[in-house]
Amino acid sequence: MIDKYNREINYLRISITDRCNLRCVYCMPKEGVSFIGHEDILRYEEILRIAEAAVKTGVIKIRVTGGEPLVRRGVIDFLSSLKKVEGLRDVSLTTNGILLEDYAEEIFDAGIKRINVSLDTLSPDKYRDITRGGDISRVIRGIRKALDIGFAPIKINVVAIKGFNDDEIIDFVKLTTDKPYQIRFIEFMPVGDSALENSLGYLSNDEILKGINSFSPLERVYMGSGGADGPARLYSVKDALGKIGFISAMSHEFCSSCNRLRLTADGHLRACLLSDEPTVDLKTPLRSGCSNSELGALIENLISRKPSGYKTGCQQIQRRKCVTNMASIGG
Repeated sequence: MIDKYNREINYLRISITDRCNLRCVYCMPKEGVSFIGHEDILRYEEILRIAEAAVKTGVIKIRVTGGEPLVRRGVIDFLSSLKKVEGLRDVSLTTNGILLEDYAEEIFDAGIKRINVSLDTLSPDKYRDITRGGDISRVIRGIRKALDIGFAPIKINVVAIKGFNDDEIIDFVKLTTDKPYQIRFIEFMPVGDSALENSLGYLSNDEILKGINSFSPLERVYMGSGGADGPARLYSVKDALGKIGFISAMSHEFCSSCNRLRLTADGHLRACLLSDEPTVDLKTPLRSGCSNSELGALIENLISRKPSGYKTGCQQIQRRKCVTNMASIGG
């Protein structure tokens, strides 16, 4: 479906839970969050109905997120069912990697071949600090197992934070030398209460790009028109097996090409990550017996109201009505 700004909306991110086995400082406030009650979370069969309706409106790509999706019971059977939705061309998964080693084979057998793993540092101590207790060795083992099994691409998402991991940029780049990883540097976005209470430093991807070029000149990589890499600008170091991506939502907003919707775990469909409006409640109609055509009409109506964009810059975003924590949105 084409929205009023001539963007083809064909990508849906689905958060299947707001629960997580980590408590990253930019995602959850220090005192924690009030998790959604069990009955208020969308059931898997309800998510599948939404996915089917979304595909009929033109969605061809779905990414499953959380919270941490692998903590929800029954996730493997759900992924297998989602992969079978007629007309859906691509299903992928984002995980923090803590449980990846345990589930990698089952995820792959369910038909999911592409994964994103969140990893903001290569230091065990700093990882423990930013995740409030996480064990990085489990993540590293999970990534290695995913590579051995045959996942491709394996995208490693690095939220770039000044004063925290800016001294590790080259170490991440070196991971692409002999492994086909796609390291993606993501500009820190101050979304929700957790971002406002932590003094995390913004680091632009332009600064990162300049620093990498001083280490080794980067070559631009063009992946064609398929859109598999979304908003990432891709580069590679000469003769490296992997790639380096830059997602620059703060310094180089890409709203004019935004093709996505987001479904929260409690059944609200969002048209924009950085605004609590517009949204539509899909759970209530589902549980009131709405038809598939009525469900599709609700999705189409939201697409028709998708905003043109948002103002870039930390202060502008903080002033917007966007106080939902990232764990509740699905990233």
